[in-house]
Amino acid sequence: MFSIESEPLDLVALRGEVLDASCGAIVNFEGLVRNHNEGREVKSLEYDAHPTLALKEGLRVMEEGLARFEITKAVAAHRVGHLAIGDIAVAVYVSSSHREEAFAACRWLIDEIKSRVPVWKREHFTDGTAEWLAVCPGCGG
Repeated sequence: MFSIESEPLDLVALRGEVLDASCGAIVNFEGLVRNHNEGREVKSLEYDAHPTLALKEGLRVMEEGLARFEITKAVAAHRVGHLAIGDIAVAVYVSSSHREEAFAACRWLIDEIKSRVPVWKREHFTDGTAEWLAVCPGCGG
C-alpha cells in the first residue's frame, strides 16, 4: 500500500494494485523532478529517508486515507537515491466508485505524504552547489 523504492517506480504495477471491477475511477498523481526551483536551475535531485519510520508513517497515511474517503483502494511509492530531471519521485494511485472521492483522496494523500513521511530532498544545481531542502514547504506538517 506504501513503499520506499530505490529503483524507478513501476507505474503499471502501481495502477494494477488499485484496479477493481467495482470502481469507475482511478486517479493518480506523479511527482516529477523538474529543472528549476525558486529561480535556480536544478541539475538533479537526491532523496533520502529513514526507511523504517518512512514506511511506518506512509502506511499510516494510507490507512487514514482509506478511512477518511469513500475509496476502494490506494497505493503510493516514493523514490530515494539520485534522480535525474524528468524522473518520477513519488506516485499515488486511488480507485473508487466515483471520481469525486478519488480526486479528493489522491490530493489529500500526496499532501500528507509530503508533509508527514520522513523523506528529505537535496537539490543539485547547475552552478555546482547542492542544498538539502524541505520536501513540502507549506504543506502544514
